[in-house]
Amino acid sequence: MQKLTLRMEAELVLSAKAYASVHGKSLSQLVADYFSELTNQSGTEEKLPPLTQSLKGILSGTGKDLDEKSYKQHLEDKYL
Repeated sequence: MQKLTLRMEAELVLSAKAYASVHGKSLSQLVADYFSELTNQSGTEEKLPPLTQSLKGILSGTGKDLDEKSYKQHLEDKYL
């Protein structure tokens, strides 16, 4: 493990420490988690909100020609 020095506003440091404490982590762990997510070294897929995750891939394999022109036509047919 390597030591890192960060410089930031005192108010931000206090807020970050409070956040870390509420979530049961050290400030160092909070920063390490952020850097890991930022560089996607966590080995996990990008986390999506639950609703978005449930819709992911829903249109694949439908066999339909899904492009912007088709979508615009669909909206015109539906609302005009």
